[in-house]
Amino acid sequence: MPELPEVETLRRQLSPLLAGETIRGLEILDEKLRGIRDPAGKTILALSRRGKSLEFHLDDGATLVLHLRMSGRLRWLTGPGVFPHTRFRFSFDSGRLIGIDPRRFATLGRLPERPAPAPIADPSQSIPAGKLMAIAGGRRLPVKSFLLDQRLVAGIGNIYACEILHAAGIHPGKPSGSLTKGEWIGIATATKAILRDAVTCRGTSISDWRDLFGRPGVYQHRLTVYGKAGEACPRCAATVVRIRLGGRGTYFCPICQTPPR
Repeated sequence: MPELPEVETLRRQLSPLLAGETIRGLEILDEKLRGIRDPAGKTILALSRRGKSLEFHLDDGATLVLHLRMSGRLRWLTGPGVFPHTRFRFSFDSGRLIGIDPRRFATLGRLPERPAPAPIADPSQSIPAGKLMAIAGGRRLPVKSFLLDQRLVAGIGNIYACEILHAAGIHPGKPSGSLTKGEWIGIATATKAILRDAVTCRGTSISDWRDLFGRPGVYQHRLTVYGKAGEACPRCAATVVRIRLGGRGTYFCPICQTPPR
């Protein structure tokens, strides 16, 4: 699933192309996306990101919100091109924006106004450890599940949660309400560094992810534990293990990330 770094990569690539451009048409090719009014004639004033969602702010005050979900991605074309699993096409004077989604989970909608943000709206920019500790206070929810809860911290998914907790030296199953201020500082520091590094790398390409121009990201070459069960931890050389936590495959080092008592 595209997470914060992948969606932020798209926002940065799309902004210089589409800010100030008028939409000439929207072609819906999948019945699951039917119902959105064609925004032809509306101008995109700006693009922003909210967690894992990409937002197109129009000159009539409305916002188009795209969430790529499990396998969605975007391609920008200035010439001919046909892609399997295309679900929608935006047309502009300068080119076309294609929505590709093999699993058909991506959503595209129109909002009259923006919803309220999560308490930690952009962990790549600001993630106060004290605020995290206050939100987690008293919760038995495992810290990894806490980081994945988009109502609390927007944008972090399975890959980066595993990497953040390994960098901070915290077991993913530790109850979030039991973490100390020092542990939250470690999480906050690791989160900001890892997400920013992943954005610089244009995200992580393990399966479907490609950027706006069809290129894979390169952060997969910097992963320390995610997808590396049975391999050596780069910090202590212990064997990385995989467990199921909250229904998600979870990777960690049993030595660097001491299990909760």
